[in-house]
Amino acid sequence: MNIQKLLFVTKFEELWFDALQSLLALKKTGLNHVVFLNVIERDKVAMRRGTGYQKEEEIKLREKANIRFIDWAETLFEQGMEVGVYIVVGKFVQQLISSVEKEAVDLIVIGRQKKGKLEQFYSGSDIKEIIQRTATPVLVYKYLNPEGSTPDMPFQRPLLSTDWSPSSQKAVEYLKNMQPIIQQVDVIHVADEKSLKGDSAMAVQQTRKESRRKLDAVCDILEDAGIQARPHVYIGVVADEIEKAARECQSTMIMMGTSGKSSWKERWVGSTSQVLAEKSIFPCMFIPSQEK
Repeated sequence: MNIQKLLFVTKFEELWFDALQSLLALKKTGLNHVVFLNVIERDKVAMRRGTGYQKEEEIKLREKANIRFIDWAETLFEQGMEVGVYIVVGKFVQQLISSVEKEAVDLIVIGRQKKGKLEQFYSGSDIKEIIQRTATPVLVYKYLNPEGSTPDMPFQRPLLSTDWSPSSQKAVEYLKNMQPIIQQVDVIHVADEKSLKGDSAMAVQQTRKESRRKLDAVCDILEDAGIQARPHVYIGVVADEIEKAARECQSTMIMMGTSGKSSWKERWVGSTSQVLAEKSIFPCMFIPSQEK
């Protein structure tokens, strides 16, 4: 489960080369190859121009992307990295999945992509669709403020959210392989208020104790791998409590497993992974449960 090859997906609007540079600590765990991907979406280009799609615009966008990628690749070559480049025209998710399959990458890095609720309802979330269609982990990179400052070392203090599922267990295995670049992991379980057994304080404490016991077991696994880990139990709305915990623990990243499955309700309200991908201020890494 080492990350040796990374797909860096950018439209040059929400993700820049400094973001990739902050991830190069992964070289200590095996990263040696970066593949750049830029997808030119005809319908969105036409919408921005307001005059319909024109071939000349596509050529211009291709050349601009090529110039940027050549510059970025030169820097990576100097660091002994291998580099690949895809500049393609088509539907964003379709082209991304195609590149993932061709290159057999170990991590997909994309920027935050915002959609209105009505657009999400009809077209869905790109993040959700990517997770559903690939077994490759997805890192949604976030800049810490609108000016574009990057987290210095995103993998230094990850917050791992677990619900004891197979995908959560898989996330633990990924963390173990990142031991050389991790300072500390905070492991959190969020209990939904609706799942509490009874209304008494005793019932709440029982839920906390059961969760804490399971969290201690996860922390023991990480400690055995040489990673300092601390357990935390929260109660409330899962996405909100994960965000709160990340702030309180001064985390550099949120990590969680995800099945990629979604209900009709989640299509409108949003799954936890979708909410965090779109609204959290922290970089978010999602580990699908399915195997490649």
